[in-house]
Amino acid sequence: MMEKIKALIFGEEGQGMTEYGLVLGLIAVGVVAVLIIMRDQIIALFNRAVDAIRGAGTTGGTNGT
Repeated sequence: MMEKIKALIFGEEGQGMTEYGLVLGLIAVGVVAVLIIMRDQIIALFNRAVDAIRGAGTTGGTNGT
């Protein structure tokens, strides 16, 4: 009986998955923090990309005529 109690208390079964979960959670928090910090730069980057795509259809060519 004592062996079962020791195994229950000191057993490491499932510990690996818990550690992976904690690491994954830490990475997720880091990614969210970086996105919050760099929010304005990311928005500006996407706006420049949208402007470039919109401008690509109007520069050069015959404008559809």
